[in-house]
Amino acid sequence: MLGGDGQVTVDKAILKGNVKKIRRLAEGQILAGFAGSTSDAFTLFERFEGKLKECQNQLPRACVELAKDWRSDRFLRRLEAMMIVASKDNSFILSGAGDVLEPEHGIAAIGSGGSYALAAARALAEHSPLDARQVVENALKIAADICIYTNHNLSFEEL
Repeated sequence: MLGGDGQVTVDKAILKGNVKKIRRLAEGQILAGFAGSTSDAFTLFERFEGKLKECQNQLPRACVELAKDWRSDRFLRRLEAMMIVASKDNSFILSGAGDVLEPEHGIAAIGSGGSYALAAARALAEHSPLDARQVVENALKIAADICIYTNHNLSFEEL
């Protein structure tokens, strides 16, 4: 289950409030979400989808291959974005610093409101009977209430 808000900001200005930051890749078998520059995210989605094809949809391998390119390629190094990618079996956070991190507790968050959403999701998952969608939705609502760079225009994708 991946969820995201819809706000795009530049500095202190909201440019758009209804962006969908989550995509289905690999014929719907992989979910990918981004934080950061929208155009950079589209570039990363395209590159990541290419890596998935090269690696026959093996998510961990595709993540490592993208991270290698992201860190070493002159053009990619300038991209200002992060990604969360997930299959039914794995989830990872990817960054331009070469990070390929498998989140603890099966919960990950990125972006301006990410730390708020992560804290809320961990608390909700550990101390409530909510299902995954309810945890994600409530965590994002909490983040949107706290973070000025996060809004309540939420979208979700589930495998």
